[in-house]
Formats: sequence, C-alpha cells, structure tokens
Amino acid sequence: MPPRRPYHRHSTPMNSKLIFTPEGFPEPGPAYLAPTRFFDFDTPSVRAFVDETLAGERDEVAKAVKLYYAVRDRIRYDPFKVELKPQLYQASSVLAAGSAFCIPKASLLVACARAAGIPCAIGLSDVRNHLTTPKLQQRMGGRDLFVHHGYAVMYLDGRWLKAAPAFNIEMCRRFDVLPTEFDGHSDAIFQQFDARSRRHMEYVRDHGVWSDLPYQRIEMDFAAFYPEMFFQPGAGEGSLHSP
Repeated sequence: MPPRRPYHRHSTPMNSKLIFTPEGFPEPGPAYLAPTRFFDFDTPSVRAFVDETLAGERDEVAKAVKLYYAVRDRIRYDPFKVELKPQLYQASSVLAAGSAFCIPKASLLVACARAAGIPCAIGLSDVRNHLTTPKLQQRMGGRDLFVHHGYAVMYLDGRWLKAAPAFNIEMCRRFDVLPTEFDGHSDAIFQQFDARSRRHMEYVRDHGVWSDLPYQRIEMDFAAFYPEMFFQPGAGEGSLHSP
C-alpha cells in the first residue's frame, strides 16, 4: 500500500517554540532542564518515579544510568501502541500506561533526566528493521522503515550522549535481540546485529535534536507514510521487531 501523501523530511520545526538542532548537538541551557507539555516531570507521578529510582543517588552519571534502565525495563515496549493522540506522548501518560513504543518511552526518559537535573533533549532518526515480523510489517503497509525513532540525548560530563530505552530486557531475551546497554559514558543505540548475528537495525536518516517533542511534525509524517490501520488501537501485542 503506498503512502497516502508524500513523506518529506522537513528542514524546520513545526512549532516555533521548539529549539531545533538539525546537525550535531545544541549548547546545554535552561531549555533542556525545564518541564514541557510532553516532558511533564512537574507531575507528581513522574517525580515519584524519579525519586524511587534514584533513592538518594548523588552521582550524575549513576543517576542517568539508573533512570535509563528504569524506563527501558519497567515500561514494556509495544510497537502496536502507535496512536496519533498527543496526550499519549506525555511522560506522565507513558508512566500510567506501563507500555509504549520508542517515542513515548524516550519522552519519559527525557522528563526523568530533567527532573534529576540532567540536561536532556529528544533525538529522532529513521531506522530500518531487517527483522520486522510479518504481522507488524503488514500493519505498516509492507514497510520496514520506521519513521522518527525516538531516543533521549543526555548531557553528561561535558558531552551529549544518545540513549535509546525502547526494548525492555524481557523482550530482548525472548526474541534473541542484544539489549541496548547504557553506561553513561558512551552512546546507547540500537545494535546492527541480533544475538544470532542476523542483520537487525540500520540507522537511515537523522532528524536532529529537539528541546521538546515535535508532535505536529511526527503526526504529519506518520500520517503521510503509514496506512491508517497502523494507528488503530488494540490491533496487536508485543512484537519486539520495530522501534
């Protein structure tokens, strides 16, 4: 099934209030520490999640690592939960749901990092999954390209690091996928190969770094690229092989 509208890579943000860095990384500043519509760490539930996860931890890198694994493994990855409803991309909503796909999980990690005083942004890239299951690929209109895979971009020890918390450890074990590990010193992005040396994830296109989730852009690009059935709730559960 072809896209309903041509999919274009936009060169500017859809919301002028966003700080958009199309290449490289931004200068860290207040915009990357503040609560926003989507990174709503000023809500009691997100604050409680952060406080429980850190439990008095004072080291900044250790905080980032603990928050990464809390989001990665306590929020179940579900690629069949892609809906075009902005409230579902808010950190507090992701926490309440307990499961999400890559972009909402990244939103939660960004919010948690900011709550802990760590400058954080969201990055977006297109990725190709060479192991997409037939069920999910059919729902995607026969595609294996995932538009706007989301990940957190944290500022630690004077540099920005990418951290993709999408795949929880139980699902990695189930599908023989190498888990994405984060040590607070190197990028944590998807693996090119799985545990059986099969080609897995391929980063195809970078969409830059954002101070808040560019929901309008994501919504427009998703609607242009994917068939309507991709956004129907309750169509499936828990295949690992998508971002």
